[in-house]
Amino acid sequence: MQTMTKEQSRAWDIDGYFILEGAFDPDEVKFYSDQIDALRAKPGWEPTNLPRGHYGWVEHADPDPESFMDRRDLLSYHDCFIDLIDRPGVFDLVVDIMGPYLAFSMSQAIVRASTPEFPGYTHTDGGEGLRRIRVTESSRPLAMKAMYLLTDVAEENHGNFTVFPGSHLRPYPEVDETIPAPDMPGAVPLMGKAGDCYLFSHSLWHGPSPNLSGRGRKTLLYNYCQQFMRPYDYAVTAAVADRCTRRQRRLLGDLGYDFRPGSYTYVPEDQLEVIMNGAA
Repeated sequence: MQTMTKEQSRAWDIDGYFILEGAFDPDEVKFYSDQIDALRAKPGWEPTNLPRGHYGWVEHADPDPESFMDRRDLLSYHDCFIDLIDRPGVFDLVVDIMGPYLAFSMSQAIVRASTPEFPGYTHTDGGEGLRRIRVTESSRPLAMKAMYLLTDVAEENHGNFTVFPGSHLRPYPEVDETIPAPDMPGAVPLMGKAGDCYLFSHSLWHGPSPNLSGRGRKTLLYNYCQQFMRPYDYAVTAAVADRCTRRQRRLLGDLGYDFRPGSYTYVPEDQLEVIMNGAA
């Protein structure tokens, strides 16, 4: 399996993220962008009037492909979303970072609309509870994301993915400091081309900046966590499981046997074989 370069490893350790250029080719960018547009005609989990981080079932979404969308639990819509779970070249790096005792925990499609009304925001993944749990610099992370960029972002205020490098390693913000925002000192708005992939730690402060570009910024996000943790947003149906490979099923929680005490904490004996060699 592919491993991180020295430069990628150093960026991950110090900054909490790195950019993988050209994870999608141009045809794949168009294909996945079209798939996101198609999701708007289908019901699914989207933000409603619930607190941030909670999603309600939406029957009809806005058909305008440039308008805001935040769709969760993508796997049932199309096999292409299942394929991304262990995409070669990206999943290899995820395993290098997380180790082989991992699980897939979230899929998400986001369109950040171009509007002067959205100021952007920053956060850590997993909510306030997970934010307070950090690991040592030499430890495997608890969780991480791969974010596939489907829109060119060549200038600031184009809905840039904005990060606070190094914030994954320390209490941040400090006591009595304002919650970070994309326009605060220390924020770094990332540039990228459609097809690039950002890999970042759950505990890195990050989020979207304002989008004044005149078009929506589209992304796909895939989250991975250590195997003992619970998934964010899905219950695997038989219809999805039947379309998955052995490794994908394992990442979705199929241990190869019915649940018993100790499951998901003490991993199956074939875990290394399935993760490292189980694409078929």
